[in-house]
Amino acid sequence: MELARVPLRRIAWRLVEGIDSTLLMIILSLSMLGLAALFSASYDNPARVVNQVANLAVALAAMWIVAQVPPQTMMRFALPAYAIGLALLVAVALAGDVVNGARRWLHVGVTRFQPSEMMKLALPLMLAWYFHRNESSLRLRNFVLGGLLLAVPTALILRQPDLGTAALVGATGFFVIFFAGISWRVMGGLALLGAASLFPLWNFMHDYQRKRILTLLDPTQDPLGAGYHIIQSTIAVGSGGISGKGWLNGTQAHLEFIPERHTDFIFAVFSEEFGLIGNGVLLTLYTLLVARGLMIAANAPTIFARLLAASVALMFFTYAFVNMGMVSGILPVVGVPLPFLSYGGTALLTLFIGAGILMSIQRHRQLVQT
Repeated sequence: MELARVPLRRIAWRLVEGIDSTLLMIILSLSMLGLAALFSASYDNPARVVNQVANLAVALAAMWIVAQVPPQTMMRFALPAYAIGLALLVAVALAGDVVNGARRWLHVGVTRFQPSEMMKLALPLMLAWYFHRNESSLRLRNFVLGGLLLAVPTALILRQPDLGTAALVGATGFFVIFFAGISWRVMGGLALLGAASLFPLWNFMHDYQRKRILTLLDPTQDPLGAGYHIIQSTIAVGSGGISGKGWLNGTQAHLEFIPERHTDFIFAVFSEEFGLIGNGVLLTLYTLLVARGLMIAANAPTIFARLLAASVALMFFTYAFVNMGMVSGILPVVGVPLPFLSYGGTALLTLFIGAGILMSIQRHRQLVQT
């Protein structure tokens, strides 16, 4: 009997080895809230909840695998991952599937996937590796080259067009460059340059992108068209009040006023049913998630690990901020899911792999050679 218990203990220990319990509990709490909101939002299609549970199982397995990979090994994959990601983005531009007027998907065998999702992690990996290699001699030219490494995939994603994913990819890359120590004077110059380019950039935007910005300023100018999403989502958020209408009792969702209620606008469903108190719990969990990620970054022993961990932690923040902002009507609608709550397998897999990277850095913080 004792002999049988020893291997079981070893197997159990092997399964939990490398898993940061604090990070895991926060992520699972968010995922459970997501399943509750999705169950309500998908009253007309319960199969979505079953599919999301399957997506969650796959994502957890991917997180566990990545958590076992040492940061030194990740460094070796940084350049190939970035190169493959760029090649796939070029392949999308040349032969990708067009869905709803956007060329974002690539067919591989019997399935298809969105290569831009890969860049959310491949880009910070590449930039962290690059600044790690040049740690002892960082100059302005290094930040210029880092900016070019960021600009190329972001431009390819914008061309699809996919403003939401381009913003997320650009943000994850920018976080690496920022934490690598770029000068505040350079930052100020870039901010001025960005402000000066707003007017000419307007002329290069697609019509639907311009309409989204104009709709943000005044959604009532087209209440049944471009402004419909924002108007209905803000009604749902406001109608939740302090304590919400109760789980499964959201009228805006169940009467089908909220579009894309199981994906991009699931926050509106959650807000209506759980109110300000539920949103407070949600914001607290996201704050703890980002804080835990930044704590792992602060304790990382190498510049590669620090930059990568900080970028992943703030990727979670960017996801949540952009989604909540667009649902609340303070940002344009750009199609960004709410992390760990929105329905979908690809984004969920990216987020859990990001969590696995944080766990790997935390686990191997004493093992990485400095």
